[in-house]
Amino acid sequence: MKTASRFLLAAGMFAVAGMGMYRVKSVEAQPAAVKADIPLLPPVNAKEPELSPEESTSIIVYEKVNRSVVNITNKSTNLDDFQGAAVRTGSGSGSILTKQGHVLTNFHVIDDATTLSVNLFDGSSYPAKIVGSDPNNDVAVLKIDAPADKLFPISWGDSNKLIVGMKVFAIGNPFGMERTLTTGIISSLNRNLKSENNRMIRGVIQTDAAINPGNSGGPLLNRRGEMIGMNTAIVGRANQSSGIGLAVPASTVRRVVEELIKTGHIIRPDIGIESVFQSSQGLLIGRITEEGPADKAGLKGPQTKIVQRGGTTFRQIDRSKADLIVAADGKSVRTLDELLTVVESHKPGEEVALTIIRAGAKQTVKVGLVESRD
Repeated sequence: MKTASRFLLAAGMFAVAGMGMYRVKSVEAQPAAVKADIPLLPPVNAKEPELSPEESTSIIVYEKVNRSVVNITNKSTNLDDFQGAAVRTGSGSGSILTKQGHVLTNFHVIDDATTLSVNLFDGSSYPAKIVGSDPNNDVAVLKIDAPADKLFPISWGDSNKLIVGMKVFAIGNPFGMERTLTTGIISSLNRNLKSENNRMIRGVIQTDAAINPGNSGGPLLNRRGEMIGMNTAIVGRANQSSGIGLAVPASTVRRVVEELIKTGHIIRPDIGIESVFQSSQGLLIGRITEEGPADKAGLKGPQTKIVQRGGTTFRQIDRSKADLIVAADGKSVRTLDELLTVVESHKPGEEVALTIIRAGAKQTVKVGLVESRD
């Protein structure tokens, strides 16, 4: 019995000493009638902890949105000439959009996937199918067949009213650690981000909330727990949080999502210009679709002329005859992406006004847009 008492006391004293509070000179058991000269730890306060306003906001946001965030697992099969088929697994985040099982995520999270599964807040997992995707804005919509009482759609916020310095929250699955909350502020607005197919996503939100691999597709939230953006990329060399995270604004995501759910694809207008040559003055038309909108509007691309040299006749492309596009709807354009941004702000059936220079003279040509077949 004496041995047991000595062991229990020694173990307890070692634990306290390990906390750096004081040192114990002896581990001998004290007689019951003699009080040990050991300071008592303060009693545990059983009441609820006092929370600061910031802590309360973080807790409220997490409790409101936690069940709306999902973990997405993708598997793809790569064929190797030497080892045969190899299965690759990846993961990302997403948000529940509807009670019908629509899920929002990034296109790059599901790109090339052969199978997809969505894990809900309660640990249940469901196979997912792709409803539609928009690589230009790195947006994809999935659908799962899950009970409606397990689906908690996220609320949309207004990304057009954001101000640098506003408090924001990110919930996702960094490195597979499900439903992790990080906080920060809006560091900047109207950044540009190149998508997987080299198109520029405009109006991107920059935040210092920790964004890591696995956060892609998860929501960026305001203090009301509303989604103001979709976390998409990080800026850094080590593939981990560097204090610079980028999110596609909710205004862009929502417009794309509504179209994907409705039609399964994005209906984009086509201007009928297949290629351009970029210059400091503008965009020189390289090739026009025959009988397309630009051709019907009278725009001109390079001309072919017959040249004779040394008794040989051959055809030569004369780019000096091509129209130079300098503006679209009154906005200066210097890159193809700038031109397409203006064009895609319209719907098929509408017109875009191109300001061109032809034979040294500036003029405006209105081009009626048609639905893209891509």
